[in-house]
Amino acid sequence: MWDYSEKVKDHFFNPKNAGAVEDANAIGEVGSISCGDALRLTLRVDEDSEVIEDAGFQTFGCGSAIASSSVLTEIIKGKTVDEALDVSNQDIAAELDGLPPEKMHCSVMGREALQAAVANFRGEEWKDDHEEGELVCKCFAIDAVMIEEMVWANKLRTVEDVTNFTKAGGGCASCHEGIEEILERVLKEQGEDFDPTAAPAAPVATPEPEKPGAMTNLQRIKKIEQVLEEMRPALIADGGDVELVEVEGNTAYVNMKGACSGCGMAAMTIGGIQQRLMEVMGEYIKVVPSSEMARIGA
Repeated sequence: MWDYSEKVKDHFFNPKNAGAVEDANAIGEVGSISCGDALRLTLRVDEDSEVIEDAGFQTFGCGSAIASSSVLTEIIKGKTVDEALDVSNQDIAAELDGLPPEKMHCSVMGREALQAAVANFRGEEWKDDHEEGELVCKCFAIDAVMIEEMVWANKLRTVEDVTNFTKAGGGCASCHEGIEEILERVLKEQGEDFDPTAAPAAPVATPEPEKPGAMTNLQRIKKIEQVLEEMRPALIADGGDVELVEVEGNTAYVNMKGACSGCGMAAMTIGGIQQRLMEVMGEYIKVVPSSEMARIGA
């Protein structure tokens, strides 16, 4: 699995400012549960001084997504909204003592949620509907503008870099040619030549390879049920529960019950379940609420 810093682990297992802020007057929502990551950032901002008095987050995603959201709220509290807007995705990653390259898109999601929240506070429309640029990656709905911004800001040099920072190209790979065209154009503006054989911009921590064929589906179901059984006592103690509904390949559909059903922390709970499953099983497992089954399958 990925090599996480102690700060990432701390913010994942002991997240700061989890949940929605009461009397929030700034809300930013980015991502999509069907794509694997979603973040809702809520802020309470002083109307006169524009100082961020409180910040909270609700995240659906992996440990890096939760850690990035947690540390972002710690960074921006006490700053004015203009000062907060100067916080970059590199700042978020640096505060966590780094993220695996494959997880840098989590820090980008935090930056976008902040931009959306500030726009909401100011009564402005924050566009995330790709009207500004051509949609390049249809799998993850990433447009050319975002890819260009990330190439400039993070000195990206390869398609692999772009995938690590934006997820673009991480699905069917049909957009790789379009990503290469953007890299060639931007690098030319920077006085460089695009080399499709170049190594990634940063050393890549090699994850343990996914081995979907290493277990039969029945073995995978039994293993998932075993992990859920280990986690259930803690959920039950808080008045909630979880049950496994269906397993399709590497996607596990779960039903959150009791206090966990509809709870503002449900997304974080699911993220924790997903992280634990990946640690125990040594392969990528996506955990999705059973309510999403029909929509995703549509």
